[in-house]
Amino acid sequence: MAYERILLAYDGTREGATALREGAILAKQASAKLFLLSVVPDVGGMQMAEGAYGGVVAYQMDRYREQLDWGVKRLTDLGMAPTARLVVGDPARAIAAFAREVRADLVVVGHRRKNLLERWWSGPSGAYLSDFIDCSLLIARNEISDEDFLFEMQGEVVVQRA
Repeated sequence: MAYERILLAYDGTREGATALREGAILAKQASAKLFLLSVVPDVGGMQMAEGAYGGVVAYQMDRYREQLDWGVKRLTDLGMAPTARLVVGDPARAIAAFAREVRADLVVVGHRRKNLLERWWSGPSGAYLSDFIDCSLLIARNEISDEDFLFEMQGEVVVQRA
């Protein structure tokens, strides 16, 4: 099966960068349309912090926007034309909603290990993404160096100078 519409979940973390790289390589190989989504988690603690320290939500939005803009620039510089969106919400549900909206046939996410207690107490936001999406899901775990990523995207070897 060839993928035609790939959604990358990207949050600026190391795991998000893994998803960005692995998903971008797949999109290039498949000549797929690429979508980039960043989700600011809507957690109760953030709402309480906003009440106590005004501007917390705006700060988080700015931080995620900067990361999303960086991801878009990185992909654009490599000749891709991603459609990007920043949303606030439960990550699993937000990713699934955007995947349905853009009719993605593949969602690529990174993986962050959690301990058993974190999984047990994670509540609704800990719901499995696969429970909400109607397409294939790739959990990107292949660490790809900058050099290997550029080679895959441009077919060039990068020479680092001292």
